[in-house]
Amino acid sequence: MRAVQCARFGGPEVLQLVHVPEPVAADGQLLVDVSAAGVNFADTSRIAGSYRPAPELPFIPGTEVVGRTADGRRVLAPIFGGGGFAERAVVDDANVVAVPDTVADAEALALLVQGLTAWHVLQSCARIRPGETVVVNAAAGGVGSLAVQLARHFGAGRVIATASTDARRDLALSLGADVAVSSEADGYAERVLAANDGRPVDIVLESIGGRVFDAGLAILANFGRLVTFGNASREGRTPVDPAALADRNAAVMGFWLRPALTVPGTYAEPLTEMFALTAAGVLRPAIHAAYPLEDVRRAFEDLLARSTTGKVTIRP
Repeated sequence: MRAVQCARFGGPEVLQLVHVPEPVAADGQLLVDVSAAGVNFADTSRIAGSYRPAPELPFIPGTEVVGRTADGRRVLAPIFGGGGFAERAVVDDANVVAVPDTVADAEALALLVQGLTAWHVLQSCARIRPGETVVVNAAAGGVGSLAVQLARHFGAGRVIATASTDARRDLALSLGADVAVSSEADGYAERVLAANDGRPVDIVLESIGGRVFDAGLAILANFGRLVTFGNASREGRTPVDPAALADRNAAVMGFWLRPALTVPGTYAEPLTEMFALTAAGVLRPAIHAAYPLEDVRRAFEDLLARSTTGKVTIRP
């Protein structure tokens, strides 16, 4: 079968289209004919060798697929060890979730990592309550664009989006944000407070890090919560002073999806809920154009250049 292989660590240039033997499903596994595979920014770290633990060379990248099993079921599944950028892939039966025909391949893939992250940072971490003000940083990204919509669906009183360009801010507004401001670190706190009529905010969903993290923490209201789940700025992290948190009864919580999925009820149930919302048109995952298997290098180049908006997918 055709597959994309990484035989050495590096940039997109290390990805090669090759022919490899078809994988064989063991006990507790299923063979899936891959109709689409998702590309995440973490995949760029995996092929660079900077992801921990680093994969053993050579390997087939791709950690999420949608396709059909031998008995005709259309399913979505993560592949934590990789293998998704291929015509067929092996998945663990326990991780398979049925995908309704009313949800497109790319929509389903957008909901696996990005959708589950958005759902959990709002529900499991921030524990959003109706009427609260929610700030979504990087609101045009994969997680942010879904978090804007889910915050609105969960009853947020005001959704404030931050994004880096006018086009990205317009996207956030089209998805349901009440107001969108620049995510630039300089003046961040002043812009967000002005967008909330000068009042502190209840929830900040934070994936930029550095000075934006500090500013987000500073604008929390009494009993406010900041959930951190990324550091796109690559800036160093400022230590959090517990006394400063106690002064406002504020909380900071970190989130990473993979260990969260070991908790019962945190995987299939939220996905099924989001499938239904997507089928009903309540949730609109942002989708980028799909790339054929032979153009996987270009997909990675576009992702690294930040020229994509929405879920990037590979179609074997």
